[in-house]
Amino acid sequence: MTSSRAHEVVGADLDETDRLLLARLGSDGRASYAEIGLQVNLSATAVRRRIDRLRARGVVRGFTVVLDPAVLGWQTEAFVEVYCRERTAPEEILASLRQFPEVVAAWTVTGDPDALVHLRAADMRHLEGVIERIRREPGVQRSRSSVVLSQLIG
Repeated sequence: MTSSRAHEVVGADLDETDRLLLARLGSDGRASYAEIGLQVNLSATAVRRRIDRLRARGVVRGFTVVLDPAVLGWQTEAFVEVYCRERTAPEEILASLRQFPEVVAAWTVTGDPDALVHLRAADMRHLEGVIERIRREPGVQRSRSSVVLSQLIG
């Protein structure tokens, strides 16, 4: 079964309670099982069992901290095209980028670059340092950056 097909099957197997539970986890990954249970009408034990099952099936792959760049004072923003050496797997790119809290989002893309990375930093010096550290990652060959001047939509 292909990877995309596996995701379709997993998605089809979720019931409404699983979907509510995942939505709650998505909005607050630190919510207790009891808090989630109150919202989805389950006991804390039942919530834990469901989350354990979702983790075992690969629906939930982990928990992470999402930083608010504005609260950190990271007002400088850029999009960085990352060009990797041949045979650099998306998983390697992901592992490299995960270590940078300044990475707001990242995507693999079509075209010449291998990935597009959205960065936030305190100022240009901070941004330059992050870009240089990304460029020193083992699979990265080069990068091209565009600094955001102003946001038009969104």
